[in-house]
Amino acid sequence: MKILVASSYLHAWNSVRPEAEMFIEMVKQGHTVTVLTQGSADYNQRFNDCGVKTLDCYPNKKISIKTIKAMRKELLAGNYDIFYAFNSKTIPNAILASIGLKVKVVTYRGTTGGLYRHDPSAYLTHLNPRVDGIVCVSDAVRQDVRQRVWGIQDNVVTIYKGHQLAWYQVEPTPRSEFGLTDQHVIAVCAAHVRPSKGISVLIQACQQVNNPDFHLLLVGSGFEPHLDEIAASPMAKRIHLVGHRQDVPSIMAMADFQVQPSISGEGLPRTIIEAMANGTTSVVTTTGGSPELVDDGKTGYVVPTKDAIAFGQAMNKLANDRAQITAFSQAAKKKLDNEFNAKQTVQHHIDFFQRLLG
Repeated sequence: MKILVASSYLHAWNSVRPEAEMFIEMVKQGHTVTVLTQGSADYNQRFNDCGVKTLDCYPNKKISIKTIKAMRKELLAGNYDIFYAFNSKTIPNAILASIGLKVKVVTYRGTTGGLYRHDPSAYLTHLNPRVDGIVCVSDAVRQDVRQRVWGIQDNVVTIYKGHQLAWYQVEPTPRSEFGLTDQHVIAVCAAHVRPSKGISVLIQACQQVNNPDFHLLLVGSGFEPHLDEIAASPMAKRIHLVGHRQDVPSIMAMADFQVQPSISGEGLPRTIIEAMANGTTSVVTTTGGSPELVDDGKTGYVVPTKDAIAFGQAMNKLANDRAQITAFSQAAKKKLDNEFNAKQTVQHHIDFFQRLLG
């Protein structure tokens, strides 16, 4: 097959690697892949070294006449079978560029919610009749999208992004950096905070943890609206605001477990994946794709959304049972390697593309 990809690779390698390496593997299997992305993206060198052609063609807005013309020129010149667009900027431009052409247009959906039939802007993306198939990051996203689309329900599929454990193997950040020791039980919450992240639930949940050695690290940005809640908590001295960090996987590797109290909007959270890869168990909620990553009572705990007591009780179980932490963590790492590996992702994409092509 000849595959044209429109996506952004101007991000940290850990965040783009599962997607990028998929196309490199497709080339190794004999397919032709061209990537339309930012000319300054660091991944372009690896793409080119591995036989993936890259073109400096990335829109600066949702409808860019310049980008549409460039995309259409490449579509006509390359006689592509599949045009795969990944985000809110590339998808509408790819759709408009492909009008009247035989190429199959595939879009990617990474979150639940926000896609509505009554929203005119949705018809510039996944609800556009030019879209032939939609790849969803999780079953939760697929179920949400299938309720919205018109006539292509059978072509809305779940394909997990594939991972390799070696991508995430890092040395743990020293606990001493946070004034903590091996005696302490450390939970980490890594997030770019929005209301959907459920941070208020987490702060309340901490009061259920009955272990004087328990500490919570809040890593990321946007925690400022919760500073008063933290200060008022009986656990305030054991809740640490770490801020934005480049070494989140290393902090996950250091932690005893990671927590994600989200109340809505999750696709397949990368923080859980990074934790699993480094053998760190999790406490998560039922929203989005988190339950697809965490097997309740086997690789971690899954609790109802917005239930601070249930979330806190799950944290308390782990905080007081290091043997359980170890068992869950090992099982989580094994699950990621068995069920979310890169080879499966490539094969599932190829099978889906071939089905669309008939």
